[in-house]
Amino acid sequence: MKTIFSASYGPHDHNTYDGVWHNQVERYSRLKHNVPWHFDSYPHHTTADKMNQNDNSAGQKFYDETYKPDEHEVFAFTTTIGGLKQIDNAAFPQKFLDFTPTNLWDYSMEGNQYYIDHHQSHAAYAFLQSGYKESDILAIDGRGWKFNCIFVNKNGDITDLSDDMNMGILWNHFAKELGFGNLGASKLMGLAAYGEYSHEIHMHLERYWEFGTLPDSRMSWGKLRSLHQLRSENIAKTLQVATEERVRDYILALKTSDNLCVSGGVAYNGYMNEMLTKTWDNVYVPPAPGDEGQSIGTYMHADYILNDNVHIPSVYSGKEYDYVGEEKVDIKEVAQAIADGKIIGWFQGKSESGHRALGNRSILADPRNPEIKSIINHTIKNREDFRPFAPSVLVEHYQEYFDTNQPSPYMARICPVKSDKVPGITHLDNTARIQTVSKEDNPKYHELISEFYKITDIPMVLNTSFNCQEPIVETPKEALYTFNKTKMDMVVINDYIVRKVGR
Repeated sequence: MKTIFSASYGPHDHNTYDGVWHNQVERYSRLKHNVPWHFDSYPHHTTADKMNQNDNSAGQKFYDETYKPDEHEVFAFTTTIGGLKQIDNAAFPQKFLDFTPTNLWDYSMEGNQYYIDHHQSHAAYAFLQSGYKESDILAIDGRGWKFNCIFVNKNGDITDLSDDMNMGILWNHFAKELGFGNLGASKLMGLAAYGEYSHEIHMHLERYWEFGTLPDSRMSWGKLRSLHQLRSENIAKTLQVATEERVRDYILALKTSDNLCVSGGVAYNGYMNEMLTKTWDNVYVPPAPGDEGQSIGTYMHADYILNDNVHIPSVYSGKEYDYVGEEKVDIKEVAQAIADGKIIGWFQGKSESGHRALGNRSILADPRNPEIKSIINHTIKNREDFRPFAPSVLVEHYQEYFDTNQPSPYMARICPVKSDKVPGITHLDNTARIQTVSKEDNPKYHELISEFYKITDIPMVLNTSFNCQEPIVETPKEALYTFNKTKMDMVVINDYIVRKVGR
């Protein structure tokens, strides 16, 4: 049995994984969109008060060039193009850089170093964590090593679609041009709900795909912006429609299975994922489909090949913190507070993998309140009015309120809302990004929503990430800081409640 340490290098949230614990950089550094490229920047978020030495072992060993692994240890890694510039001094054999896989399970090995392609890491993470015995796989993002997009059929054979689908690049480009920054694609997707489709914009977008890469941005953007003084939300809506159309046209003919796994940064596009459920009976998107999940995918790939093992990590894989307060809380009391219109900080157990708050680092509110989106955006999140919030709905009841045929435990899909009873979680286009909550996945969160259901006859709560313009809170101290600087009414940390005077 090999001990596998995994790490990924990339432009956003590099991470390490040792089979037990997944490290997401920005939650520990407290720097939004942190880019710690090399080992010198690593220790600042791995101090003793943040995590113990065992948690730190994978990162320390991987980045310490003087460390010599024994015969039972393997370094498994992948990279992006940007990351290559930063690891010239690391032991990175040239043959790895020239490696082009044709099958999902292809890899390169030199000594105790195990390397797989960027998109293979995405694909392995989605497939192995899905639990499917066989599946088609779509790995699609902005730019990995050699590929932007691959499709893997159920036999493991890879089809390269990179020349035709540079989706991630396109979304990031338009997000930047519309003022959301280089990593604002999720904001652009939220804006799409407010726009109208434009055939004229769609025709212009075809010029971007025609070349397989982006043409001169200033020329193209000027042309696009001049079309009838088009509004940003219409550009966003049309880009969304074009994305779904392009993905559908290119991959439907490749279908070989009833199951589909989707990974890569573009897998955060919930509208696209929901569209795919109309063709595949089961669509699985892992909790951290972007580059922040690559260390997990690389670990799982190596563990499967070298140890003939599939270790499926829990989505709740962060560090657990002790906290003792003055007032113990009854979960029924918390449910009643939400029903009474209170906004609750909810901090429980281990933090979630990925960018979504899934009930352990969440802000919760009443989805029945039509004003709650504006209240939270203005008084807590300090963000744009159009930014939506998600419903966390009991898996037993999701089809009563949402027009979708599959559960969505990781907030991976956006689907139509059937009811007018929950305006707080409903986008302008009558959709919502749902999280289905089961007793098996998160028993305490399921219990809270169940109590809210008993009080209100509504089997869901509004859920957004526990933060305010900073990374999602990781520790009780950070939770209390964010609670005190915002207009939340109370915060529940494990079994204890903290209130504000007069609330």
